[in-house]
Amino acid sequence: MTIFNRERLTNDVFKIDIKRMRRGWYSDKYFENIGVMLSTLAQQGYVFKGEALRFGDVDLSKTEVGNLEVEMQWFTRRSGKVVVAGVDKALMMLKHCSGYFNGNGKFVNTWNRLEVEAVHDGATVTYSGDPTSIQPVIRVRGRYRDFALLETPTLGLLTRSSRVATNVYETLMAARGKPVLFFPARFDLHEVQAADGYAYNVAVQCFNHDHQLRVGPYISTDAQGDWWGGAGGGTIAHASIACFFGDTAETMMAFASACAPEIPRIALVDFNNDSVKDSLLVMRRMFTRYRELMEAGNETEAQRYQLFGVRLDTSSSIRDVSVTPMGQAELDMGVNPRLVFIVRNAVDSAWEKWDLPKEWTVRAREWCASVKIVVSGGFNTAKISRFEKLDVPVDIYAVGSSLFANDGPRITDYTADISQIKIDGVWRAMSKVGRSRGDNPDLEPVN
Repeated sequence: MTIFNRERLTNDVFKIDIKRMRRGWYSDKYFENIGVMLSTLAQQGYVFKGEALRFGDVDLSKTEVGNLEVEMQWFTRRSGKVVVAGVDKALMMLKHCSGYFNGNGKFVNTWNRLEVEAVHDGATVTYSGDPTSIQPVIRVRGRYRDFALLETPTLGLLTRSSRVATNVYETLMAARGKPVLFFPARFDLHEVQAADGYAYNVAVQCFNHDHQLRVGPYISTDAQGDWWGGAGGGTIAHASIACFFGDTAETMMAFASACAPEIPRIALVDFNNDSVKDSLLVMRRMFTRYRELMEAGNETEAQRYQLFGVRLDTSSSIRDVSVTPMGQAELDMGVNPRLVFIVRNAVDSAWEKWDLPKEWTVRAREWCASVKIVVSGGFNTAKISRFEKLDVPVDIYAVGSSLFANDGPRITDYTADISQIKIDGVWRAMSKVGRSRGDNPDLEPVN
């Protein structure tokens, strides 16, 4: 699955569309054209008749181009450190779809004729900016026409998965080890959720390994956990508050009563654009019920009313009423540092306004202090870094579409090149000008 267990995921997990992938359904058409051309030449017994521009001293007159064996390498050129993901599925594409259709229309699988090396998901590669110095994540040797069709889907998979994994890793770095909720599902097709959620989990594992931490993975859909056994989590949405006519506290009371106690109770408190007021209303209602049940000796039921956190999700186009204008409107809008400080202070001191017997004051103070602040809405590495630099009391960041970003230094596009060809049993360099054969000590043979 990853570098941490050295196991490979199989197609029982991925469920690749093998039949159509073998036919080139997911491939750029020119790769299908190449396959047809090379297969036709092989059938005709064609031997090279051109001019060997790079091998003037090598006799190629008997070289069968249609059956040429090559070495191909897959790599990315994103600057800096890249967390690699998608390798296992790419290998399954190669395993099940390398080969050719014989004269009877039957597919002949040639995986066992290929020599394959690959890193494990979760490995890292580093690119300095020199295109002649790259670190391949997959290397294949074999007859080119047997796997030419697979360049498009394997590159697409590695690009997407490594991009998400690396963006998540960099976001965790910006958050300085605070949990990052994976909330981008609504910003893309549902078909990609399993791969994206897997890439997210790979990044979390890498971050924990690199920094000796135990940050948990938090996904929002079950599909995002499909490949690694995770389960989606969440509490209420703005729509649920609308169903309760804008009464956030009543919404949370109903949620707490109806939903399993192991689901964290996180109140979404920006619906009425007064995050302090709604936070305090929710807290008073839930603590009152919590106390009643505890005093009745029903500790299990009381846990339903343990408020895990409040989530601030104020739109970037408006200012929460609790934020006093300071003359710079853009700094007052949305979820900003001052709003978080204001809400944190209000949450911590909420118990002071409750009519409590003396024996409950300490427990009430601790109950309030345990409530976490979750923020969402337009967060990316830059915004998170700014919050952390100011020591804003955020406990959890919920991050969405920025984890898909593929611009500027975050471009993670993969490419694949033939780096060597085999002539008379000898491997000879044959890279595109400006490229060269790369090396990666993390490559290991794949059975």
